[in-house]
Amino acid sequence: MSAPTVERLTAALATVHDPEIKRPITELGMVEHLEVDAAGVVRVTVLLTVSGCPLKDTIDRDVRAALGGVEGVSAVELTLGTMSDEQRSQLQTQLRGGQAPKEIPFAQPGSLTKVFAVASGKGGVGKSSVTVNLAIALAQAGRSVGIVDADIYGHSVPAMLGIADQRPTQVESMIMPVPTVSGVSVISIGMLKPRRDQVVAWRGPMLDRALVQMLADVYWGDLDVLLLDLPPGTGDMAISLGQHLPGAEIVVVTTPQEAAAEVAERAGTMASMLHQRVVGVVENMSYLVCPHCGPEHHLELFGSGGGERVAATLTSRFGYDVPLLGQIPIEESLREGGDSGKPVVDSDPTSDAAEVLRSLADRLDSRGRGLAGRQLGLTPSAKF
Repeated sequence: MSAPTVERLTAALATVHDPEIKRPITELGMVEHLEVDAAGVVRVTVLLTVSGCPLKDTIDRDVRAALGGVEGVSAVELTLGTMSDEQRSQLQTQLRGGQAPKEIPFAQPGSLTKVFAVASGKGGVGKSSVTVNLAIALAQAGRSVGIVDADIYGHSVPAMLGIADQRPTQVESMIMPVPTVSGVSVISIGMLKPRRDQVVAWRGPMLDRALVQMLADVYWGDLDVLLLDLPPGTGDMAISLGQHLPGAEIVVVTTPQEAAAEVAERAGTMASMLHQRVVGVVENMSYLVCPHCGPEHHLELFGSGGGERVAATLTSRFGYDVPLLGQIPIEESLREGGDSGKPVVDSDPTSDAAEVLRSLADRLDSRGRGLAGRQLGLTPSAKF
């Protein structure tokens, strides 16, 4: 039996592909250390792109299988580490083919587009419903509006707008956003998948690439407002947004109950850590109008006070006013509109929910373009 060599072991590792990036781990610089002793014991260190990688078990299994299949290997001692920030940056440069990062028009100093990211601490609070209805209300007010469905795992915006089965058109290297009858232009990772039911399981560099692609490769034209529907929580996409769109302003969505309010505060705090301004809080599912007593009696199915608590806590924490922008009631037409692809501000414009959402849109529309993330064009001078 011939003794295994580092060259043969490296060739075996080259057959192991990163499950997310779909390229050999040797090519991606993920193999940090590899040695074999006279007894055939292989010691290898493989660097994951991010800590807590959900597919680390797959990498562990594939590496052990590849090395264990080499003649002369008696045992495999595998250590899984994590890439440093510098290594991740090098990986992103490599994935871009050595090209400079793509230019995101909304991040440029001269951009006049208002960018609002709709965030939440947890899922199920109606964040996407708020996003699509705000977009349509702004479009009805005469604004040119785009939506980036940045909720990579729970991309529901296309279905809520009735365009779940449509695909964007590519012109040379540009992707054209999918238009809607309301005038809102949309791009979503769900539109870029081969099949609607296909699951997206990405982390780290892949999520960052997806966000940059939807912002830089898509031809948006001249937008007045860009809305981003963020994944719930404080993960990779929120961090990437802070890096690529530091001037984006954050709208935090919560429901009245304590559990939702507590995690919503974290989402707002995360935005502040990335030097983004939280412009307000929206409380969804605030109450149900009693079907027997009428509008004078509100049934608080999820408790009360959550939105006010989040607004007050963030105001105290940040040192500037974070208002409660509005409280959206529970209405059947709001749910039906999302399921049918006809959001409530369009399908039932006289409903209480639609009126609150239009009021929210008016408040956001009245905001001036903030200075956060913008260069002021000042030139230092030695003269006084």
